[in-house]
Amino acid sequence: MRGFISAGLFAASLLALTGVARPALATEHDGNWSVLIITEKGDCDRGLRYAMAVENGLVKYSGEAAGINMSGTVTPDGLVKVSIRLGDKGADGTGHLSANDGTGIWRGAGANGEVCAGRWEAERR
Repeated sequence: MRGFISAGLFAASLLALTGVARPALATEHDGNWSVLIITEKGDCDRGLRYAMAVENGLVKYSGEAAGINMSGTVTPDGLVKVSIRLGDKGADGTGHLSANDGTGIWRGAGANGEVCAGRWEAERR
């Protein structure tokens, strides 16, 4: 977990939700997703995969690893804003989901506060 969480807690997956109102229902995007986080800048794990669920347009972590806090939104048009945290490490990301897949970018703090960044890819499960 060191790399991704430090590299870009998704971002991947995915911007922090400060002052954002509850989104409209995004039923087309609701369901289970697998998100691959790919590091392109910084000394973080090169690739990590996370289980994510979207319910009524709200993003949450659906995997089994302890301590991961993922939150975000998906609009009816598929615009994604997500934040992922593990302790003092984290990342924010943005992107777009279609009916069955998605892509985006992320930026986060890795080990020792190093900045990491990259892209993410999602597929419906």
